[in-house]
Amino acid sequence: MISRRSILIAGGAAAIAGGGALMLNRGPDYDAATAALWSHRDPAEFMGLVHYTTLAANSHNAQAWRFRRTTEGVAILPDMARALPVADSDHHHLYASLGCAAENLMLAAGAAGRSSAMEFATDGEARIEIALGQVGNRDGLFDAILERQCTRSDFSGRPVPRSDLSAMQVAARVAGCELLLIEDRAKIEQVLELILAANATQVSDPAFAEELGSWLRFNARAAIEMGDGLYSGCSGNPSLPTFLGRIMFGVFFKPDAENDRYARQVRSSSGLAVFVSERDDPAHWVRAGRSYQRFALQATALGIRHAHLNQPVEVPSVRRELQSLLGLGNRRPDLVLRFGYAQPMPRSLRRPVRSVIAP
Repeated sequence: MISRRSILIAGGAAAIAGGGALMLNRGPDYDAATAALWSHRDPAEFMGLVHYTTLAANSHNAQAWRFRRTTEGVAILPDMARALPVADSDHHHLYASLGCAAENLMLAAGAAGRSSAMEFATDGEARIEIALGQVGNRDGLFDAILERQCTRSDFSGRPVPRSDLSAMQVAARVAGCELLLIEDRAKIEQVLELILAANATQVSDPAFAEELGSWLRFNARAAIEMGDGLYSGCSGNPSLPTFLGRIMFGVFFKPDAENDRYARQVRSSSGLAVFVSERDDPAHWVRAGRSYQRFALQATALGIRHAHLNQPVEVPSVRRELQSLLGLGNRRPDLVLRFGYAQPMPRSLRRPVRSVIAP
């Protein structure tokens, strides 16, 4: 799911820079845009409620969601025009992203003193219906919404205290979904083998590379203008003019280089987390998204970073191997991520709230 790709253009970009090419660095305009976005709104207002909802995690930062005010509360609908037909051919990650958004919405409603009840509706277009009540309680996870990010960098390797692992387990409890935490280094290496195998398959697929490339934003101006996609600065890569970024992506996005980076990053992490739902259907994919979002917010509150490694759940043949390795039987592993300690990276952007409101 959920924005986790970066590109190895740094080496080539540095070489070009040495030859005199102009490099575009993350500037104050991008910092100002992210500061304005990741700031408080009034969750008692409909637009403020949707604002917090849109800050949820989602694949490729495609923001494949729409929000409709209803007589009971809010409906969250998929935006299939922003789906990822190659990386997410069955829309699994799309519905998991809707679950992430639903969790943020319910937390924001609680912060406004309103209760909430969620239902996955299948009559007509599959969607999430959230009914809002008059009396609700604030959940401390709400305060982490504005700080959460997927941190796509090397981690420190420092172990996470047992009490913090327990807190993340408790926070992630959602009916119909289980969280597996993997700290054993031998088991991590086994999962890493599957991550690398799936990643090599994807990176070698021209259709996958083309789809990913369409969501890359190689400089701050492009990221701000589009308000979506994967900005290079968020993964620590230099900014480039769009035409040059596309060239460099084609040159340096190769299986060996990508696998070297992922292996280094996994081995620098404190552990892995795998989210597993009881059933393989959109309603349970939504539950997996909710569970992940709560885990991510609790981790954020504890100063723990995370990043997605969903390649082994996106390639069906490798997903079956992961099922076997983890002893899951017929249950589908939904999401894989690494966690640990690192400095924050630049934040991603979102489209204006008005652009995601459905009639």
